[in-house]
Amino acid sequence: MNRQQSSGPSQRMLRVGEQVRHALSDILQRGDVRDDLIETTVISVSEVRMSPDLKIATAFVAPLGSKDDKAVIEALNRNARFIRGRMSPALRQMKYMPEFRFRLDTSYDNFSKINELLHSPEVARDLGHDENDKENDE
Repeated sequence: MNRQQSSGPSQRMLRVGEQVRHALSDILQRGDVRDDLIETTVISVSEVRMSPDLKIATAFVAPLGSKDDKAVIEALNRNARFIRGRMSPALRQMKYMPEFRFRLDTSYDNFSKINELLHSPEVARDLGHDENDKENDE
C-alpha cells in the first residue's frame, strides 16, 4: 500500500505547529528567557513549521522595533534548549519534545514589496485602463 506524497504539510503537522506557536508566544511574552536582548525586544511568532516526524520545530519570528534582527535570532537559537525545556508543560501530550530552530520571518517584507508594486504608476495605469474598459462595456 503506497502513500501518496502530498506537497503540503499534514493536518497533524499544522495542528501541532499551531500549538507550539501559542506556547512559544506565551513563553516569550512572559519573559521566561533571561537574555537581555530577548527581554527588551517584542518578538512576533508568525508561524511554526513542524518536520514530518514532529521532532524539529522551525519558528519564524519577527523582532519588532529591533535594530539588529540577526542578533535577536542568534540569541533565540542560543537559548533554544532552555526554551525547549520551558515548553514541556504546555506540550506534554507530545511523545518527543521538538528541537527548536529560529528563522527570521521575511513575509512582511515580501508583502510590502508586493504592495509597493501594486501601487506603482505602471500597474495603477494598467489597472485604471482595465476599469475604464469595463465601464465602457456596460
